[in-house]
Amino acid sequence: MTLDKIKIESSVSDQIRIVLAEGSTAVLVTVIESRDLQTGAKLLAKSSGETTGDLGDPKLNDAAVREGAKFLTLRADARSSRVSEFAADLTSLSDSIVLFERIEKEPRLVVAGAGHVGASLARLASLVGYQVVLIDDRAEFVARELFAAPSEREINLVAAESWSEALRDAIGNGRAVSLAIVTRGHKQDEDCLRAALSAKPDYIGMIGSKRRTNIVLDKLREEGFDQEQLRKVRAPIGLDIGAVSPEEVALAILAEIVAERRGGAGGSLSVWRRA
Repeated sequence: MTLDKIKIESSVSDQIRIVLAEGSTAVLVTVIESRDLQTGAKLLAKSSGETTGDLGDPKLNDAAVREGAKFLTLRADARSSRVSEFAADLTSLSDSIVLFERIEKEPRLVVAGAGHVGASLARLASLVGYQVVLIDDRAEFVARELFAAPSEREINLVAAESWSEALRDAIGNGRAVSLAIVTRGHKQDEDCLRAALSAKPDYIGMIGSKRRTNIVLDKLREEGFDQEQLRKVRAPIGLDIGAVSPEEVALAILAEIVAERRGGAGGSLSVWRRA
């Protein structure tokens, strides 16, 4: 490995660490098969437009950045492509294959409320691979002994003295964060939603009937919260799967969160067969 390549890979690694620390998003493009390019050559393109690295051809770099921007909108984790598929004019490199990889923090889920639904949601999301924070103002509901199974040990349990402060701390800058508000009453819902609207996580959902959620949303609208922000709140939370038990409700909630993150429609995959 040449000194220049070592420096480039080091720079790319440094920038990846920055992307993860910032909670932003980038695409990493790597040459995985080519007769004319160095296998393993890398180019990192941030969502801000800043780039680091070199695939070995300036025109390919430009084409890869454009294709990388499209790739990020698809919300997939990785995809390999021949150069001919996204840069037909680069005929000399047409058979080269590059790998596009999404670079972002692991998805985080903040669950406000550790009752039956909240606890079930935290457990399920942790199994799926989310970094989970489970918050409740009742310390006995977030006691570690209640979440002692091996798959539950990574759940971050928070006994909140203040819903607003606990949520703001958990949400941080809001990037790659989903929030499920599943508390026990209107007052707690309002406190959580106020904090969430200020922190702006990627997803906000609130449990309850249409009547209960409308009461909370109308109250915040009267307080002057932005109508467009309120419109984005998923309330009632979750997909309509006919859920009854707390575990089923948790599944419906997580299904909607995954669909939002991945850009899924949330419908039946086989509907075309019955149309």
